[in-house]
Amino acid sequence: MNILIVLTSHDRLGDTGKKTGFWLEEFAAPYYVFKDAGAQITLVSPLGGQPPLDPKSDEPEAQTEATERFCNDPQAQAALANTGKLADVREADFDAVFYPGGHGPLWDLAEDPASIALIEAFDRADKPHGLVCHAPGALRRVRAADGQPLIKGRKVTGFSNAEETAVQLTDVVPFLIEDEFQRLGGLYQAGPDWQPHIITDGRLVTGQNPASSEAVAKALLEQLG
Repeated sequence: MNILIVLTSHDRLGDTGKKTGFWLEEFAAPYYVFKDAGAQITLVSPLGGQPPLDPKSDEPEAQTEATERFCNDPQAQAALANTGKLADVREADFDAVFYPGGHGPLWDLAEDPASIALIEAFDRADKPHGLVCHAPGALRRVRAADGQPLIKGRKVTGFSNAEETAVQLTDVVPFLIEDEFQRLGGLYQAGPDWQPHIITDGRLVTGQNPASSEAVAKALLEQLG
């Protein structure tokens, strides 16, 4: 069982002068779900190398059992520091793909041609593809085989407008996932703020927020049997 994890390479939070990147919990929890299931895991990002970590996800109040495990796992840290390049991987080599969030993906993965093509390839091959929190923003320009937006008419979730308001970044992000998904014809559904909420529609699995990351990973494994 080969699983691909695609991380952001974007580290700037708009024009705020602050840093962003990937959210540690959203990487660590799924990573160990996959690892403990015996999966071979490949990590990639648009630029390769060490993906930028959102500093807020490294603060004490954001820590979980999975992040603490990662912080004591030199092997996992080394793998993360040496991600391959997104453009170099092929869907044919993997059984499923997972995208962790953090705000970074809204800037790079949402517009990255290699990422768009990769998700389209997983869709065409009828293989599981899962995205959590802000990573569903990477679906923004992905098209189904008929040329329509991949999420049109499909049940999806992702970081909600209410949650974006709560972190005071509504006017900073390039787009709001909830609004954009509705514009594209997606059947967006939000659960309560900060609570686990995932939606499976065919082979597409989306999660709303950091608390949903482990559940998305488990849903992907269930699809792989």
